[in-house]
Amino acid sequence: MIKKRALIAEDEPILSLTLRQMLEKLWPELSLCSVVENGVDAVKEALTQTPDILFLDIKMPGKTGLEVAEELAEEWPENSAFPLIVYVTAYDEFAIQAFDHSASDYVLKPVSEERLSKTVQRLQMRLRDQSQPGTELERVLEQLRHMMPAHMHARGSATPKPLHMIRAAVGNQIRMIPVEDVLYFEATDKYINVVTKEHSSLIRSSLRDLLPQIDSDVFWQIHRSTVVNSRKILAAHKDDSGKLTLKLKDSDDKLTVSRVYTHLFRQM
Repeated sequence: MIKKRALIAEDEPILSLTLRQMLEKLWPELSLCSVVENGVDAVKEALTQTPDILFLDIKMPGKTGLEVAEELAEEWPENSAFPLIVYVTAYDEFAIQAFDHSASDYVLKPVSEERLSKTVQRLQMRLRDQSQPGTELERVLEQLRHMMPAHMHARGSATPKPLHMIRAAVGNQIRMIPVEDVLYFEATDKYINVVTKEHSSLIRSSLRDLLPQIDSDVFWQIHRSTVVNSRKILAAHKDDSGKLTLKLKDSDDKLTVSRVYTHLFRQM
């Protein structure tokens, strides 16, 4: 029998050690292929190791557990079955939402052996029942579509004021950009590239800070690093492999739509 392999992404050393020790006791046949402390390493190791199960801390440095799941859903090799995901969280309301939307499972901090035992049983059952390789990926994509907006909104304690004008530094000058003129926003490391018909400008911000300030009915996130002005979309094209690309008005730029957000264009 082929051993199943798991990856743990948890930034609290004591909790990580406790989780490993409990898994060794409850599921001795399970092999831990990697243990990491942040979301960036979680993505890197998961794509390298292609484990069967991921234990993802919801709130960790670099990337959250949901951001890790989203990036893996986009980058996962087509010839490998997508892993089952268990979210590790201190927030009960998030856990309930995750379970309601068909997360493989969740465990609350501090992890109890009794709760983890139930998780192990569910995982073993799911692994036995897996049929088609793409089934788990589609289920995770649907789960992310339900969970990502609420998670992004929960990042801040208060709702920021709506953004109407963007101030971008260009040399020694400040460029004033009306939000309605923006074709799309593209995250680049610690900056956002603000693209209009006439020019592009960098602002020091992140999409997680920007998203609560712009109208989600107009600006659609189509990728973990891209938000497009829906009023500037001319057409959506799907190639033979199912990859979706957007063509914009007044621009030759073509934007790739992540698997997580393809549902936005089903009626187009």
